[in-house]
Amino acid sequence: MDLRIFTEPQQGATYDTLLAVAKATEDLGFDAFFRSDHYLRMGTVDGLPGPTDAWITLAGLARETKRIRLGTLMTAGTFRLPGVLAIQVAQVDQMSGGRVELGLGAGWFEEEHKAYGIPFPKEKFARLEEQLEIVTGLWATDPGKTFDFHGTYYDLTESPALPKPVQRKIPVLVGGHGPSRTPRLAAKYADEFNMPFASVEDSERQFGRVRAAAEEAGRDGHELTYSNALVVCVGRDDAEVARRAAAIGREVDELKLNGLAGSPSEVVDKIGRYAEAGSSRIYLQVLDLDDLDHLELISAQVQSQLS
Repeated sequence: MDLRIFTEPQQGATYDTLLAVAKATEDLGFDAFFRSDHYLRMGTVDGLPGPTDAWITLAGLARETKRIRLGTLMTAGTFRLPGVLAIQVAQVDQMSGGRVELGLGAGWFEEEHKAYGIPFPKEKFARLEEQLEIVTGLWATDPGKTFDFHGTYYDLTESPALPKPVQRKIPVLVGGHGPSRTPRLAAKYADEFNMPFASVEDSERQFGRVRAAAEEAGRDGHELTYSNALVVCVGRDDAEVARRAAAIGREVDELKLNGLAGSPSEVVDKIGRYAEAGSSRIYLQVLDLDDLDHLELISAQVQSQLS
């Protein structure tokens, strides 16, 4: 089971804070540092000092880390033109020496689009499918050849399809709860399918849909990586769990029901249930980015048991 650190910087974080978390992620032996792609805080937090851009952040971290994978859960398709996104991600892959992964989603948070003047189209899912075809098509085009695409929403003519990433194929993540269109999209374009904030039972059901869609598309359904994203809140005792829950404005019982919360042994047991459902990778949503002791505890007493 791979454990990855997943952050939500729109809730309030500077680049220096994210750098400290990324370096701790690397030093403590976690597999990757991922971040959300949002420009507006959610809930009652103030979000200060304000948003940071996902791919600018990852470009900086690419030069400041050596081992960990870097990526997004999920880049919002509404934020970037697909041709430009392909350039950005390929460049960050070069800057990292080939450690980038792209999670790409349709975009859903209408308020942040209104706040920053970003168009919020109705037909987001159909656009996402074209975006995935364009981004992966640009990267896959042989050097010296050009890429053309003429769709409903995007039109590319004789693109040089440059620059190229370092990796032969940048891993692409698709995720979500949708019962039909999402599995079909994952089957066609994804290297990894991510089930965010879902129960063991719902995850197992959705993983099965994705495997079936892959088989129908002519792929081996077992060649995809299946993963979950879950909030994490671990403590050495009940008091420490309660303190960490309070710091992120959550209740312990709710966190135990909907996330990975409790003692290290409780969390290891629950991760085991997700593994039995088919998950081989967990993105630990860390909401208190100043609590690096939390990461140390997870590394020492959770990750060590899983490896």
